[in-house]
Amino acid sequence: MQIDKAAFAWYNNDSIRFTVHRENTMKKRFEAFTVLIAEANRCIRRIKTEEMAEFSLKSPHVSCIYYLYEIGPMTARELCEICAEDKANLSRSVEELKEKGLIAQTNGKQKRYKEPLVLTELGRKVGEKVSKKIDGVLDLAGEGLSEENRKIFYESLALITRNLQKLCDRYGGA
Repeated sequence: MQIDKAAFAWYNNDSIRFTVHRENTMKKRFEAFTVLIAEANRCIRRIKTEEMAEFSLKSPHVSCIYYLYEIGPMTARELCEICAEDKANLSRSVEELKEKGLIAQTNGKQKRYKEPLVLTELGRKVGEKVSKKIDGVLDLAGEGLSEENRKIFYESLALITRNLQKLCDRYGGA
């Protein structure tokens, strides 16, 4: 299939580039959705990396610290679910955070995945700072959005995500 380059227009809106196809609404939606989601994800990873550098944390560590700080002790399995993270990646993050002295397991008497993880005193201090940084980033990211539009956005994104998950479920496996 050849792409008619003349049929595409490139727009640049505050450094967010997305493609709009003049002839087909479905293609417009696909292109805008996939490019904007990918760009947002890339930005989120970069922001996590840059903002966490002062704590010597990597992007995957952010969610672990954040949820343990905001929610409290939970098992690795629960943390895996709430972070929507792959089990192997989460295991690596948990081990790295243990080595840094930021999290620990409560008493060491249960199997590893059944034993609740907790923030250490240092982890709670870092968690507080991480939570404040996240609040600041969310404030900046949402500039110009009314509360009504923000609510509609998150409801719409949640619905789209559930629909995509249903589609993925058809493929089976993990």
